[in-house]
Amino acid sequence: MAGIIMFHGADCPHCRAMMPLVGKLEKEEKIKIEKKEVWHDEKNAEEMRSHQEVIIAACGGDLGVPCFLSKKKNKALCGEVSYKELREWTVKNS
Repeated sequence: MAGIIMFHGADCPHCRAMMPLVGKLEKEEKIKIEKKEVWHDEKNAEEMRSHQEVIIAACGGDLGVPCFLSKKKNKALCGEVSYKELREWTVKNS
């Protein structure tokens, strides 16, 4: 099981924009990111809400997508970010 979860929405344009960056990161850094769709999957949405304290703090008061959660370090990264920012955060929090 991956140490990083990407919570995303199926129809979210920001999430779709992040998917190629996530794929590149997984390939280059050999890091597995578990992808969980939360708009149409209530079980995944419930899991995201179970981490809402960390996510809301990182997302500026919202429970938004895309959101990356480090289960190991209990930290989150929210929104559409650059590859460099995603890579640095993921490597640091894996």
